[in-house]
This record gives sequence, C-alpha cells and structure tokens, in this order.
Amino acid sequence: MPPSSGPSARPDPFRARSTLRTAHGVYTFYDLHALERQGIGRVPRLPYSIKVLLEAMLRNLDGFVVTADDVAGLANWEARSPAQVEMPFMPGRVVLQDFTGVPCVVDLAAMRDAMQRLGGDPAVINPLVPCDLVIDHSVQVDAFGSRVALTINAQKEFERNRERYEFLKWGQQSLGNFRVVPPATGIVHQVNLEYLARCVWSSPGADGEVAFPDSCVGTDSHTTMVNGLGVVGWGVGGIEAEAVMLGQPVYMLTPEVIGFRLKGRLPEGSTATDLVLTVTQMLRKRGVVDKFVEFCGPGLAELSVPDRATIANMAPEYGATIGFFPVDRVTLEYLRFTGRDERLVALVEAYCRANAMFWEPGSPEPDFTDVLELDLSSVRPSLAGPKRPQDRVPLDAVRAAWRKELADSFGKQVPADAVNMSR
Repeated sequence: MPPSSGPSARPDPFRARSTLRTAHGVYTFYDLHALERQGIGRVPRLPYSIKVLLEAMLRNLDGFVVTADDVAGLANWEARSPAQVEMPFMPGRVVLQDFTGVPCVVDLAAMRDAMQRLGGDPAVINPLVPCDLVIDHSVQVDAFGSRVALTINAQKEFERNRERYEFLKWGQQSLGNFRVVPPATGIVHQVNLEYLARCVWSSPGADGEVAFPDSCVGTDSHTTMVNGLGVVGWGVGGIEAEAVMLGQPVYMLTPEVIGFRLKGRLPEGSTATDLVLTVTQMLRKRGVVDKFVEFCGPGLAELSVPDRATIANMAPEYGATIGFFPVDRVTLEYLRFTGRDERLVALVEAYCRANAMFWEPGSPEPDFTDVLELDLSSVRPSLAGPKRPQDRVPLDAVRAAWRKELADSFGKQVPADAVNMSR
C-alpha cells in the first residue's frame, strides 16, 4: 500500500508544489528547483543522494518535525565541510526481516490491546508508512539436493512456527500498510530489489496523487543493497524501524558524501565480486564510516543493476552508511526486466528527469566532499583476504599469500603436508 500524505496539504513556504504530467497520469510533486529559484542552495550541484533527503524534507515540512530552516540548511549543503547539524529524515517505507520484525508487530498488537482497554478504537493503530516483513532468517535446511527440497523446507517452517504465522496472518489482515512476504520467496534484500522497491512512489494527497523518490530503512545491515537501484536506504535497529513505522523521522548528522568516479569497463574474466573487493579496499583505506558514498562517472553505464547491487550490498563492509547509484536508463531497463508495469517505469523516468535525479552519460558531476577514482579495466580477479574482505589478494598472488599466512601461523617451520598442498 502506498504511504499516506495526510488528510490535508502540507505547508509550502518555498512554493515547491508543482505538476508532473506523464503518458499515464498527472501527479503533484515537490520541485527542488523551486529552492534555487528563490536563491536557496545550488540544487544541480548536489549529490543525487542528498537530493533524495532534501525532497523528503521539503515534502514533509510541517513547521514542527521538519522546519523551513531544516530545508534551507540542507539545500545549502557544503560539499567540503557539511554543517554538523542534526537533520530529520522521514523514509518512505520500512523493510523488516522476521527476527526483528515480528517484535515490531507484537508491539502494535499490544498497543491495540491497550487502546481497547482504554475504550478507544484499536483499528486506528496502524503503521503510517508501508511496511513489508520478509520471512527469510528463520528458515532451516532439512532437505537438500532434490527438486522438492524447497517445498519440504517451507512446509517444516510452517509446522515449527505455526503460532507465529497465525499471528502474522492476523497482522496482515488487521493492520493497514503492512504486508508479509512468506518463506521460500527469497532473501529480504533480493526481494526488496526485485519486487518491493519502486524508485518513485505515489500516494493520494490533498492536491491529488503525490509522487516522490523511494527511500527506506530496514532491520538488516545489508538493506543498502537496494542503493544499487537508486533507492536511498540503510539498516537500522528494531526500535528505530518501529519509530519510522509510527511516523517518526530518523535523526542524523548532515552527511559527507564521498564521490567514487568509475571509468572504463570491466575486462573479460573480472566479475562484480572482484570489483567490489577492489572498491572495498579503496574505501576502507580512505575511511568512510558514517559517510555516504555515491558512484559517478562514465563507468556507471557499463554496470548492470546486479553489479551495482553487489557493490551497494557491501556498504557495511567498507563502512559507509550507503553506497548509492543514481537512477538512469540501466535502472529503467531493470524495472522492465523484473516485471514492473510501464506506468511505473514512465513515472520513474519523468519524475527523476523533472527533479534533477536522472543520471545520463555527460551529466555534470555533483560536488563531493572528496573523490576517489577507479578505472574498471584495471580490476583483476581476486579473493577476499584471509580475515577481512578489504585484505584483497589478487588471484595470481594467492599461493604466495597462503604460504605467508601459514608461515605466520606456524612460525618458520611450516608443516610438510601444507607445503605439499601448495605445490
């Protein structure tokens, strides 16, 4: 279900509400260019990820949780030294995995019970943004190596946890804005990428259907995988996710954004895994903890969404809050490939172009806090280091690296059988 924009129109002190026309309908949207027309900030120079945060502020401006000063402050984001002030971010949706998501639903059920005891209407207690709970963490492997293994494992999961599934079925039937993705469907991050993410959402508002960029928080650190589809999102704890479900913002310091410029194309024999190990090594050396990383440069056009998602998925390993890829033609092709309807694809393209969020080869590069550069043609087949992924070992150096690890572990006297294995 789409998120609610509220029964009445938000304040619009920047006169940013505008109309977007597509071949499939007319939408209201909050135009970031309105800020620049009033001499506030330099929207075209902002990183794409900052534009998503800024739009969320502009759309949710209420004078209380989000103020005009919050909007103006972020619009004037200084690349080299962003103001270290706390800003409210209101994500568009929440993605839950079963271990941390079920307690959130239990809390909502408890609040409904309390409301009923107090004589109120329990039906008014619902998530205020769309919430999807994906069952993937609890599934065990009882059967394998056969065509019916998936069915057997799913059946045993329902048998073991019948009470929990009865409760979740109640939640899906009783709560608004809440869906459950059953077991044996896929890993939460892949389900989010292939089915749940939309790049641009729309919801009913006082001024008609309101379009806005997709953004989310999830109760798993690798929620960042969806950054590969142009969606700003990252992992949070259960309490933070529950707060967002109930309409509260995520408070964060204004982030630095590290640009990662890509050029060239991957050589034959090198994979997305080799690329992500190289990227992780470079970013760990630079230091990007609590920072946004945004990928840019002509090399973007050479990476598929699965390749981008592989890099974005590793954001926790290189320490960044997100590893973001902007929406472009590759994104639109992926949406079509995964069965999103043409109405959505048309909305995504029209909205992102209208609001300066669509990347094309030759697009001006945003201002970044710092920039790293990688020629994709230089990426070589590699293995993750013996202890940490950033300790990348080129494939042609694996034997020497392995022998060194053995020597460091056993001292100068390496066991004979280990030496023989390395020949």
